[in-house]
Order: sequence, then C-alpha cells, then structure tokens
Amino acid sequence: MLKSIENQILEKIKKAKRGSLFFVENFVTIANAKAANKALERLVKAGELERLTTGIYYRPAISELIGKLTPSLEAVAIAIAKRDRARIVPTGAYALNRLGLSTQVPMNIVYLTDGSARKIKIAKRSITFKKASPKNVASVGEVSSLAIQALKAIGKDKVLDKEIRHIQELLKHEKPTRLEHDIRLAPAWIREIMLPVLQQMESEQG
Repeated sequence: MLKSIENQILEKIKKAKRGSLFFVENFVTIANAKAANKALERLVKAGELERLTTGIYYRPAISELIGKLTPSLEAVAIAIAKRDRARIVPTGAYALNRLGLSTQVPMNIVYLTDGSARKIKIAKRSITFKKASPKNVASVGEVSSLAIQALKAIGKDKVLDKEIRHIQELLKHEKPTRLEHDIRLAPAWIREIMLPVLQQMESEQG
C-alpha cells in the first residue's frame, strides 16, 4: 500500500535535525503545493510540526530548561534566502548589535537582498527584505559585510573613534581575501577605516 502524502512528508521532516525550517516547496517531489500545504497543516494539528507564519513550518528543538525553541529571525532569513537562491546582508540596528556596537536587540530586522522585496511577520517581530543593487549584496566576508552596514547606519560624521577601533579589531578576524574584496565595495570613507587592517595583515604575512 502506498504511503499517504502526510506520512511521506513526516518521514522527510524526521530525517532533518530538530529546529529545521520547512516550506511547502521542500515537498514538491511528494505532492503538489496545495496537497503538501494541507498535509503540513494536518501535521501541525497532530503536534508533529509548528507553524511559524504563513507557509513556514518547523519541528522544534527541545531545551531541557525551557522546552520548545522557536527558530531565530536570523535562521528564518537565511532559510528564505537559501530557498530563493538570494543573497542577503544584515543592515542597521541588527548589524550594530551583531558587531557588539549596540546592546539593543532589534524587534524587527532588515536585510538587503538581490531577491524579492517583502516583509514577513512572526508574532510581534518582523523580517524585512529590501531590494538592493547587486553591488550592495556582493560582500563575501561575514565581519566585513556587517562592518560596512554598521558604519553606514552610524553615519560618516557620527562614528566615534572607539567604534572605529572596535570594528578594526573585529576585522582582524576576517579572511584577508574576503576583506580585500569587500573593501572595494565600500564607500570611500569606510574604505579608509577598513584598509589599515588589511595593510597590517599583509605586512604580517610578508
């Protein structure tokens, strides 16, 4: 007897590690979008899955201390970008927080993307994808791309010396080839902040 769509989807879900995110598109080899969506909703009712927001599901990871864990906004954004084969770069308050320049954890995070512009609401929080030019999402270094966006958020005339020093310290952990690549993409005033780090790296290697 053939397995039901629901059982086939559940089997695939259980092979993934807990905390993984799922979209209807993950199951197109099993069923069409409408049938897959219905099966996912039935699995939510059965307690096998949680529905994060429209079209996004997850099988929660379990913590001994606090029980079911909800995926972070960052994990959701990365999963959406992977699904859409899009590049994303964190901006603004989120970039500042990631670099330790702000202790404030933003309720809403904004990414630049070369994919579709959209806003996704998850409970009281949101993820916004803003359409950007290819150059603005072409950075390849994790630290250097955050540094560029954080400095843009602060502003040329508002950035403090201690913030510059902090960013330069973090940039020392970036791979030199990635840093060199991303420096070319940065505005002139940000290049001046990043370049001494690369020059130091090169002199140490030489």
